[in-house]
Amino acid sequence: MIAAAEAGSHALLVAPTGGGKTLAGFLPSLVELAERGPRPAFGPGSGVHTLYLSPLKALTTDVERNLMTPIREIGLNIHVESRTGDTKQSKKARQREFPPDILLTTPEQLALFCAWDGARDYFADLKCVVLDEVHAIWSGKRGDLLSLGLGRLQQFAPAMRRVALSATVDDPEMIAGWLKPGLDDSVTIVRGDPSAPPVVDVLVSEGKVPWAGHTGQHAIPEVYEALKRSGMTLIFVNTRWQAEFVFQSLWAINEDDLPIALHHGSLAAEQRRKVEAAMARGDLRAVVCTSTLDLGIDWGDVDLVIQLAAPKGASRLVQRIGRANHRLDEPSRALMVPASRFEMLECQAAREAVAENAFDWEPVHTGTLDTLAQHVMGCACSEPFALDDLYTEITGCGPYRGLTYEAFEEVVDLVATGGYALRTYERFARIVRTQDGKWKVRNAQTAQRHRMNVGTIVAAATLNVRIASRRGGASKQLIGGRKVGEAEENYFEQMSPGDTFVFAGQVWAFQGINGMDALVTHAQDRDPKIPSWGGSKFPMSTSLASRVRAMIQDRDHWRVLPPDVQEWLELQEARSVIPDAETLLVETFPRGSRHFLVAYPFEGGLAHATLCMLLTRRLDRLGVGPLGFVCTDYSLAIWSIKPLIDKNGDGLDLGALFEPDMLGDDLESWLAESFMMKRTFRNCALISGLIEKRQPGNEKTGRQVTFSTDLIYDVLRRHQPDHLLLKTARADAAAGLLDVARLGQLLERIRGQIKHVPLERPSPFCVPVLVQIGRERVGGGQAAEMILDASAYGFDEETLIAEVMADAPPELAGAE
Repeated sequence: MIAAAEAGSHALLVAPTGGGKTLAGFLPSLVELAERGPRPAFGPGSGVHTLYLSPLKALTTDVERNLMTPIREIGLNIHVESRTGDTKQSKKARQREFPPDILLTTPEQLALFCAWDGARDYFADLKCVVLDEVHAIWSGKRGDLLSLGLGRLQQFAPAMRRVALSATVDDPEMIAGWLKPGLDDSVTIVRGDPSAPPVVDVLVSEGKVPWAGHTGQHAIPEVYEALKRSGMTLIFVNTRWQAEFVFQSLWAINEDDLPIALHHGSLAAEQRRKVEAAMARGDLRAVVCTSTLDLGIDWGDVDLVIQLAAPKGASRLVQRIGRANHRLDEPSRALMVPASRFEMLECQAAREAVAENAFDWEPVHTGTLDTLAQHVMGCACSEPFALDDLYTEITGCGPYRGLTYEAFEEVVDLVATGGYALRTYERFARIVRTQDGKWKVRNAQTAQRHRMNVGTIVAAATLNVRIASRRGGASKQLIGGRKVGEAEENYFEQMSPGDTFVFAGQVWAFQGINGMDALVTHAQDRDPKIPSWGGSKFPMSTSLASRVRAMIQDRDHWRVLPPDVQEWLELQEARSVIPDAETLLVETFPRGSRHFLVAYPFEGGLAHATLCMLLTRRLDRLGVGPLGFVCTDYSLAIWSIKPLIDKNGDGLDLGALFEPDMLGDDLESWLAESFMMKRTFRNCALISGLIEKRQPGNEKTGRQVTFSTDLIYDVLRRHQPDHLLLKTARADAAAGLLDVARLGQLLERIRGQIKHVPLERPSPFCVPVLVQIGRERVGGGQAAEMILDASAYGFDEETLIAEVMADAPPELAGAE
């Protein structure tokens, strides 16, 4: 790293956790500052020398503590300070007047710096920017804004070096391409020595793996025993609901009164800080946590990491394992606890990926235009800009190198007028043209409002669940009455009116969304379509899904699995087939008066849910009468009134049913009918600055923001359907909420590669997805018969397993 600095080269350091990445990133700056003469109080050489950016405020504080230790012990005259949203205003004001040598902050603060009046002079002396945990930030909207901010700093300080640090990068060249200031620049990739290989075990509870499930409840007693045998333990789960469940389950059997804590993003910040402080002091034996503790904060002497339920990605697993033993020469210890047999396959695949040092593939990312609009506004707040100069600067930034001049002009027009349909409203005219042809902020008040709203993190909004009634009779509009509670709005986004769900111990029928209220009525049906509510789940990574499919088709690979899982696979082969890695297995069978289709794409719950939505629309047009669907990360099930294919193979053409053209008109019509587009548009409007949540003296409520953006959305849909933010919202919905790109790859992969197996009864692979009908969120169309009585159709796990195991060969009896 010192050699790269001496050569004036940008650098990407890829090294294992515990290898000293952070100090290696700072070391060239410390050397240069130590050799510097007396620092002038004002003028050239008095500004910030090194800017450190981390994705977490807590990580910034941790690095400040760890960096100050060697500076203090060596006796260096180097001034280090941190600056986050929590920093006192008096300290921020002092930093503006008297900059530290090294300033530790976050990407959101960088966006604010770029909007400062006088930012060019403030950063004129900047020599280096250090980006920590770059893998966690580079590829989304936050990374877009960070890249644009780096491009702006490079204009202020052309000799500035960029340094990025990461432990988990599958393709260093891709990150280096994002990092470099321009196509002709180069980045030195520095690879640290490998650490001791981690010791990763998989827990097989009492020698058996459950057929289905995702909580890992069966293994809680053995997890507790592992806590008793270990020192400080981090127990990672994938959702907030799981964190609460596991925490309560452990305390229910905590006879030794071990100090066990809980940490996730929905807890109050004060509560999280208390847990972090107790961890640093060594006061805790275990913390049940979500991704809030994924990144490289050194919270003390962590002895063991437990991943409860499948990790969903190799990179995430490596990151979590790295929380144990922050030492390069000692192996980290980790224990994975699969919650089901498919999860057993996933855990084994992840374990092998970790052993091979194979991380998840990163998709190529193109810069988003709502984020660019925010940056354009920030530049205008700082100083007037010439259109051609700013375009040249922006197209030097990695995510925007393919940006056309026409698209850039459209973004500037959005900031200047709001777009064609909104240009008559003065409130949307945020920048104006000067006499010399440059663009500047309209006035000081507009600049102040922008600075209060920088950043791309849009907090997930909640909706009030209210009992609906009709004002003035049955034909009048529904209005919200008594409040039942609150739930995240993305829970309701894909619902249609009439869908039923459980909330607060009762079954409700969803009627619609009005502002910040989800309107519901008491449901007559005893069994809900959408029975559970909980936090969002990580999708299984593409690379891990590929490994799982390859493991299933390779019989020799089965030997690494527990005996009951091996026999389960053999029984599947006897009852149905084992699919090839590139083949889609589709099974159909009758059950009672319903007909089922079960498929096994292994592409993650997000892509599967989107596929089910589109398939049921097609099936409805074909007159099959689809009644509902349910999906997991591994498979999906759809049931209907009429048979899809009879036992002679007559009926639907499965090849035509799964044609990729469903991502055309079917997808567009579904998006047009759903609430999803309005919600993604709201986020785009907030990020672009078209709507401002925070204003001097007050802050808009979520209801007010939604009301404003819904009005604008409706105007644009009618009068400017090609508006920049409508296009951006559509792309966001397709990429983030629906995983359309991955679904498109799946449909292309299986074209002509569908293996249909008609069955008389469910296969062993069917069990995990069918038992979700009584537990998980279920979707479907508008038919009155949408509700499927799970118990009446024998979809409890015990009944299904007994049916599958009936007449099983004696040598496969262990599969049960």
